[in-house]
Amino acid sequence: MGKHIVITGTTKGLGRALVQPLVNRGHTISGCGRSASPIADLQASCPAPHRFDTVDVADWSQVQCWAKAVLEQNGPPDLLINNAGAINLNAPLWEIGDDEFMSVMRVNLGGTASVIRAFVPAMIDAGCGIIVNLSSTWGHSTAPEVAPYCASKWGIEGLTQAMSQELPSGLAVVAVNPGIINTDMLQSCFGTGASSFPGPDDWAKTAVDFLLAIDAQDNGKSLAVM
Repeated sequence: MGKHIVITGTTKGLGRALVQPLVNRGHTISGCGRSASPIADLQASCPAPHRFDTVDVADWSQVQCWAKAVLEQNGPPDLLINNAGAINLNAPLWEIGDDEFMSVMRVNLGGTASVIRAFVPAMIDAGCGIIVNLSSTWGHSTAPEVAPYCASKWGIEGLTQAMSQELPSGLAVVAVNPGIINTDMLQSCFGTGASSFPGPDDWAKTAVDFLLAIDAQDNGKSLAVM
């Protein structure tokens, strides 16, 4: 039986790469992204019951409205994947402006928290569901010139651990490190060196089975797609 899967950040990168393989397996996808044109393309290629909406996860009011519409149409998610993310332009921390620093935090940490607040109460009422918070290699290590991103992903690890202690039986939250994948964000910090790493579509071939296999026994774990 197909699952209802909610994915943030479906307009490009890892989120976009997950959509079609999951649809092909009979799952219902509710996705979002900030760019209207790719969202329209997704909705055209994956019509109802799938739904895709233009949403900025850093905006709580937008997340609330989106979640309400998704829950009314498709019910609570069996799997919630917090994938939407942002990274700063390479620079020492003291040269990064407040707007850029806070933008990374609002998307990576604030957006994840907002989506959790919007969807998890319905999952708790249903008595089941898995929440996946996308972390990073830089959620366990650090590198120069990406301090805001590192801080946000270390924050995801801590947020996930704390939340795992709060969830009732039957639900689970995990942090998942996708590995080093050639996405727009990697190109931002690695430049041409990003091309030596696998792309999102190759990653998805392994990630789909990995994500679908996560269950309530994994609550609180920090996992990596291998």
